[in-house]
Amino acid sequence: MPPKPRLLWERKLANQGLGGVAATGEHVVVVDRDAADLSDVFRCLDAATGAERWVLRYPAPGNLDYGNSPRATPLIVDDRVYLFGAFGHLTCARLATGEILWRRDLRREFGVTKQLVWGFAGSPLLVDDALIVQPGGPAASLVALDPRTGATLRQTPGDPAAFASPVVGEFGGVRQIVGYDEKSLGGWDVATGRPLWKLVPPEADDFNVPTPIPLAGKLLVTTENNGTRLYGFAADGRIRATPLARFDDLAPDTHTPVVVGERLFGVWSGRLYALDATTLQLLYEAEDDAFTDYASLIASPTRLLVVTQYAEAILADATSDAWKPLARVRLVPDESGLFSHPALVGDRLYVRMSDRIVCVALAN
Repeated sequence: MPPKPRLLWERKLANQGLGGVAATGEHVVVVDRDAADLSDVFRCLDAATGAERWVLRYPAPGNLDYGNSPRATPLIVDDRVYLFGAFGHLTCARLATGEILWRRDLRREFGVTKQLVWGFAGSPLLVDDALIVQPGGPAASLVALDPRTGATLRQTPGDPAAFASPVVGEFGGVRQIVGYDEKSLGGWDVATGRPLWKLVPPEADDFNVPTPIPLAGKLLVTTENNGTRLYGFAADGRIRATPLARFDDLAPDTHTPVVVGERLFGVWSGRLYALDATTLQLLYEAEDDAFTDYASLIASPTRLLVVTQYAEAILADATSDAWKPLARVRLVPDESGLFSHPALVGDRLYVRMSDRIVCVALAN
């Protein structure tokens, strides 16, 4: 008989949600919607007990595919938390109390007229002393805000937004922000927001949901129509259009793979793939009834934690030459579709299910 998880607490939520969980040793921030599905709701829970510390809500009517809850993972920085709703509301609140420090309506303020079927989904990114967001307005494809006041520091014209979160890294000796717009992958200068390059893939109509992965000065990306690719950069920081390596069979539309040491792990179409991260050569693939087209992956130098779409947690040896589960538990018996990325703090795993959030101890 498989082991049962050590459930420390669980808390019912008002509605379904897709946004990832953000957590510290004391606080857990989880996205929600009100029961009437007319307002965004963000809840801060006590990490030890699940007791509600504060609730922040505001009207956010609308209708999106896959529900209307926030998609972006909250960003916790020191004593503040940044909350981004699917309809473009960006809020900075005090983490301990929920006091609103500032709020912006990015969709209205930056003239975003493009209809996003899944709403605003990319998580805010703090780079140096600027909060980076992607409204996708004609004059504000990429925007840098003052994280203390919410004031606009700079904005870069461009194309409508995609759904992936941006990342920061040094590529070709140039420190830059890398992310997607509706049709292309691109890089922007960290200090000025100036576009540095744009890459349109051979096959069109990618959703552009998985997060790009910086890897030792190179860039790993994966999308459903163009597969998994590794790109190099020229000395001026511009991407080289021809990939250094590619692997077409790992082509997830929403799942982001993870790098463990020199290996890339990803889940797609009922399989887990282990690739050499520098060559994208297949090391092994594994079929498992738990694998579908989505999973959340968390890694340490020697372990891979897979949280599946149906709430099974599988701990595997990331250094093995074959798929080697070390332990597996079903977190709850009745989950039908888990798409929210969990948070792991110490030995506590916080997972947002369809209708609840649970805290599970993994120490044993």
